[in-house]
Amino acid sequence: MKKEEKERRITLFEAVVPLVFLIGLLAANVFLFEDTLAGSNQMALVLAAAVASILAYRSGVSWRRLLKKMTGTIHSAMPAMLILLIIGALAGTWMISGVVPAMIYYGLEIISPKLFLFTAVVVGAIVSVATGSSWSTVATIGVALLGIGKAIGLSEAVVAGAIISGAYFGDKMSPLSDTTNLAPAMAGTDVFTHVRYMAYTTTPSMVLTLIIFLFIGFSYDFSGASVDVENVQATIRGTFHINLWLFLVPAFLLTIIMLKVPPLPALLAGALAGALFAVIFQPQIITEVGGKAGSFAGACYSATMQAMFGQVSLTTPDESVNELLSTSGMRGMLDTIWLILSAMIFGGAMEAAGFLRRITAPVIRYANKTASLVASTVGTCIFFNFTASDQYISIVIPGRMYRKAYEQMGLKPEVLSRTLEDSGTMTSVLIPWNTCGATQSRVLGVATLDYLPYCFFNLISPVMSILFALFNIKIRRLAGGKKTI
Repeated sequence: MKKEEKERRITLFEAVVPLVFLIGLLAANVFLFEDTLAGSNQMALVLAAAVASILAYRSGVSWRRLLKKMTGTIHSAMPAMLILLIIGALAGTWMISGVVPAMIYYGLEIISPKLFLFTAVVVGAIVSVATGSSWSTVATIGVALLGIGKAIGLSEAVVAGAIISGAYFGDKMSPLSDTTNLAPAMAGTDVFTHVRYMAYTTTPSMVLTLIIFLFIGFSYDFSGASVDVENVQATIRGTFHINLWLFLVPAFLLTIIMLKVPPLPALLAGALAGALFAVIFQPQIITEVGGKAGSFAGACYSATMQAMFGQVSLTTPDESVNELLSTSGMRGMLDTIWLILSAMIFGGAMEAAGFLRRITAPVIRYANKTASLVASTVGTCIFFNFTASDQYISIVIPGRMYRKAYEQMGLKPEVLSRTLEDSGTMTSVLIPWNTCGATQSRVLGVATLDYLPYCFFNLISPVMSILFALFNIKIRRLAGGKKTI
């Protein structure tokens, strides 16, 4: 009884100390480490978990309870981590099979001057959906599109906004994206339910974005301008056997997903289909990647295995295309999985001590309507993007903080997961000191605050999430859940 009384008397100051400590370490990591996902952010989370555990122990929480909660939260995220591993394998086989290069190749076909900004969004969306990565999309096709935009007289800031809008569409909607898997894991739903539900807010956000860029594009005079993407296409065509048959692989995956095959077997089937098409359509790639095996049969096994578990870098005459044609398989997902494990340890310690309930209590007390709860979640995600400087943190911590509040209000978990993506994922690139904002600014050579006003998709998405909640549009509720707008 005494222990329960101690836990009930946790002060807001005690509950906030681990968060402040974490934010301080994460801020230091941004300035001191080039790649914060390589371990520094993970250690920050572990050290913050240690601080939370010490304070929890002082409040009467036993180590056994802390450990049980930490391992329990890790267990809850295990499906997402398994999916991330399979996604790494799928990305590898889709690359060596020519599926991803074919998407890029045919996407570039639609470029024309007046439709350039519109096209930049569409191409960025196609590539990012295919790769699941906004960073690789911006660093490859994005850089090429920026050069084309400058050549036809457009502002670098406007072009950068179009590129980022398209790239973050895939970061948000692609089942291959780590954040697209992380958000439903935090909220307690599955990735395909999450993606389908996000379409309600994402579709109008993207439509508005495309309309705005169409208006900007048609307000320019492009007479005499010429756009040349033949070099990139020629490089892809010279490396892969590009044909429309390759699209059978994503069509197959989409079909079995629509037939409601569970995510893990569906994605594994997609990865294996990519491996089969690599053998059929890209024997030269198979030989290049797995040629050391001696026989072609050995090369097939070696190349497809390498693509699924490890690094594959294809060499072409174009350096920018080389970057695009590199994958890291399951191994490339390990830093993200490490981050999730560390975040679950921190979240488990905070939850076992009752710190998250204490922090969110004042907010939740006033968020007694669906709209105010969603708005509070949006604000919290943006707050963590500002303070923690990492989009993963802006999804993980608010996800853990608000999960029970959504349940208590009778809302299905996909309402939370969608809100996390609409705000946490989308706004990370708009903050100069956030890892996403700093990276994209450096890659494109455009200041974050310069391109920010033109990232229409990123700016509209959190507003759309709040509007849907405010007007009770497509808000899913648990059986018997109360309707509160």
